[in-house]
Amino acid sequence: MERVSVQAFTVPTDAPESDGTFEWHETTILVVEVEAGGARGLGYTYGPEAVGTLVDELLDEVVVGRDVLEVRAAWLAMGAALRNAGRPGIGSMALAAVDMALWDLKARLLDLPLARLLDAAHEEVPVYGSGGFTSYSNERLAEQLGGWVADGIPRVKMKLGRDPDADPARLDAARRAIGDDAELFVDANGAFNGKEALGWARRYRREWGVSWFEEPVSSADFAGLRFLREAGPGGLEIAAGEYGYVLADFRNLLEAGAVDCLQADVTRCGGITGLLQVAGLAAGAGIDLSGHCAPAVSVSALCAVERLRHLEWFHDHVRVEALLFDGVPELAGGKARPDLGRPGHGLELKRRDAEEYAA
Repeated sequence: MERVSVQAFTVPTDAPESDGTFEWHETTILVVEVEAGGARGLGYTYGPEAVGTLVDELLDEVVVGRDVLEVRAAWLAMGAALRNAGRPGIGSMALAAVDMALWDLKARLLDLPLARLLDAAHEEVPVYGSGGFTSYSNERLAEQLGGWVADGIPRVKMKLGRDPDADPARLDAARRAIGDDAELFVDANGAFNGKEALGWARRYRREWGVSWFEEPVSSADFAGLRFLREAGPGGLEIAAGEYGYVLADFRNLLEAGAVDCLQADVTRCGGITGLLQVAGLAAGAGIDLSGHCAPAVSVSALCAVERLRHLEWFHDHVRVEALLFDGVPELAGGKARPDLGRPGHGLELKRRDAEEYAA
């Protein structure tokens, strides 16, 4: 390995956005590039600029000089280097971005598509449209969710829980827009306590046919999640895991019986190497895995997940990645395919366009 570089880009949202517990108006992405043998690999994560500081201060010296084909050994060494700084949280995000770049570089040097290098179990990845922010008007909510269904995505997700009294009208608008056949998912981002969530879970299922309830309570509330799995209505799955950083986070969710479907974010859980470990845990537990966000890089990685359910086609990230990268995957029939005609994951930083957003 010859060189590691990291750069932050901050992209304003196309409208104010909020969910059950958070509000934002911009998205920051940290792009890591690694170079060796005349090739360049690319990885990224979403988070504060401090993630890039960890790459520069702690991970650069671990990676430079290593054999570029020994990605897992580099992953272990980076994890050890982060011990005192804090391996979970932004430490894991920094590790994820470098790990993705290393896998991409390895695939490019071997002239292989990343999905093939990872020994893909699937040729394509089903997606669900995700947005429906609580800051949206009911008209904008219906337009977005209905547009995805019209484009062939058979499942969509909306945010709720910020103003529960307003949610029934929002759910009415969503269901009218997508029709009776499309699946409707909801995400509270931990806005409720257990009994509140149970009451809403029963209404969601009975009145709007909701089939997926994500983070009804905090993802750290294992007992609350299990309570909802056991007491909630049939046909409504409980999901969590997007804030898993280290393998123990996912093990704890599974051992607690907290989820019907486990989620993982490749930009948080230690990159592709970490994601494949999580996939092994899920398969061992007989639980499907759903990819959280970062669709451009997730598609190739998720093709290698045995118990794959789907990928979150998140409005913000789809928009940011299309602005900054060439080679982003496109949808057909509600599914995304990796580009097997390009080595690596196929993404290239649009340097001139990205300059506008450089932090």
